[in-house]
Amino acid sequence: MTHKSLHFPTHYPKEDILMIYYVSGPVALLEPGLAVIDCAGVGYGCRITAYTASKLKLREKTRLYITESIREDAYDLYGFESREEQRCFELLTNVNGVGPKAALSILSSGGPQNFTLAVMTGNEKLLTAAPGVGKKIAQRIILELKDKLGGASELDFSAGSVAAAPAANNAVGLATAALQELGYGPAEISAALKGVDPNASTEEMVRYALRAMVMKF
Repeated sequence: MTHKSLHFPTHYPKEDILMIYYVSGPVALLEPGLAVIDCAGVGYGCRITAYTASKLKLREKTRLYITESIREDAYDLYGFESREEQRCFELLTNVNGVGPKAALSILSSGGPQNFTLAVMTGNEKLLTAAPGVGKKIAQRIILELKDKLGGASELDFSAGSVAAAPAANNAVGLATAALQELGYGPAEISAALKGVDPNASTEEMVRYALRAMVMKF
């Protein structure tokens, strides 16, 4: 019997890029940077951040959202505990000079929340704290992603988008809802908004709160 070599095509149709949305099952293996998820007897090896690793426990069932990386000589799966972390990873890898390894390193330093804080407040130090990330790369990340993470495309400050929020008809209520979408709890939000100008816009309040939170690091 002749065995043919497996060759990966160099280009894929756009509609075929997303093949695996998530994997779900018990954690069969957990190592630094790697988790193997047992899906009906098939082990899917996923590259993960330290943040995601901290949420996993061996033999406990979990779900990881998957971003695939298909190259001519490799097929890698990157797994994330949340859609927010996955989206941050995908945004990072779209920045020129930032590969998957650097993106994982950045998100390992504090997860999607700290990454979002760093970008929205222009805090280069939080980004350069990640191994392999220099000042120029940090500046490029902030420049390219600030609007994508902090603008209306990411957080819609209109009342319609956060109708479920308490006191959604005022700026404080909308700012609170926006911060909740970023994963912050009521106590954190209340402390961060203490002293904010009541006449400020919703977006100004969010940025004020994020700056206050960054000062804790």
